[in-house]
Amino acid sequence: MTPREGLLEQARPLAPSGREAPQVEIVVPVRNEERDLGPSVRRIEAYLRTSFPFTARITIADNGSTDGTWAIALALASELDLVRAVRLEQPGRGRALRSIWLADDADVLAYMDVDLSTDLNALLPLVAPLLSGHSDVAIGTRLARGARVVRGPRREVISRGYNLLLHAALGARFSDAQCGFKAISRTRARVLLPLTRDTGWFFDTELLILAQQAGLRIHEVPVDWIDDADSRVNVIATILADLRGIARLGFGLLRGSIAVPFLGDPAPAAEQHGMGRQVAGFAAVGAASTVAYVLLYLALRGVLPAQWANALSLLITAVANTAANRRFTFGIRGRSLAGRHQARGLLAFGTGLLLTSAALAWLHAVTPRPGRGLEVAVLVGASLLATLVRFVLYRNWVFRSDPKGNQR
Repeated sequence: MTPREGLLEQARPLAPSGREAPQVEIVVPVRNEERDLGPSVRRIEAYLRTSFPFTARITIADNGSTDGTWAIALALASELDLVRAVRLEQPGRGRALRSIWLADDADVLAYMDVDLSTDLNALLPLVAPLLSGHSDVAIGTRLARGARVVRGPRREVISRGYNLLLHAALGARFSDAQCGFKAISRTRARVLLPLTRDTGWFFDTELLILAQQAGLRIHEVPVDWIDDADSRVNVIATILADLRGIARLGFGLLRGSIAVPFLGDPAPAAEQHGMGRQVAGFAAVGAASTVAYVLLYLALRGVLPAQWANALSLLITAVANTAANRRFTFGIRGRSLAGRHQARGLLAFGTGLLLTSAALAWLHAVTPRPGRGLEVAVLVGASLLATLVRFVLYRNWVFRSDPKGNQR
């Protein structure tokens, strides 16, 4: 973020309550929403006064409106005790949420879209697990069992396709990244928000992926949701921006340039498995991998030269071996950092390729036409040495965690 952007992001609350901090802050980001702003905010305010058991405040976040939205926001803040107004000159929902949440004093920070597509009765189930300490982040979901959604097939296909892409590309374990109905505890937000970079619609996805990487508990609330027929979101531009965001975030996490602190359970999973259990698990996985490797080599050797059959057999078993050791030997669950572990695992398997390739080259130099049995015997011997090296690499580099439980 440039100094200029930081300056423009300074929120200017024009209707502070003067009371102690509320338990829940509800931000309503708006840009050129003069038609919906008044009715929607009055509806939220009435719900909070009559049906919500916690103290709450509504913040209208006007980001770059050029119509009468700001004037309406000021009038609402002057009229309604639970409402305040903030204006940011630059547009961007992500920019507005990050700026306001970083300066907020409520225990739980939430937001909802001004069109109120999500039924307000979902607000209490959204924030209650955060206030009780059960969860760290909560999201409304239109894609889980129990949700009731009214929208066109085009939006349905786009939404499901986007979330499938997140599962495949970033290992997302939540069901719906785009529903405009989310909440996060203030303490967690203070850590994660400075790591976010997106200023627009991808901000939601970025924050959720970072929360997942940090080991936070993400609570999902199936919602009743009705599509806003008057939505002015540029779908094509949003899709392109989301794809760029996925690529930036994915490569940043893979390279380690985005360093996410571990905020979940303090005991790292890998350290819960002692050396004895790790050795036993590694040996069991290694035995299965060796059998698979030999069978693949024999199958491929009939159609490929020895070196190619060896390399391809190693590559195929490498991915399976790394995944199995990650789960059973070192006790690491979930998809967090799975891509990084696989990349490091392939590098560790590179030692096996070098050793077995060298052993094959030596064998063929000494014996020009060795039998399949002799080739396999030499390869197994070289693989045993490579296995020892690989275990050391797995324990001290591939799946290594720091004292706070962060996978490095």
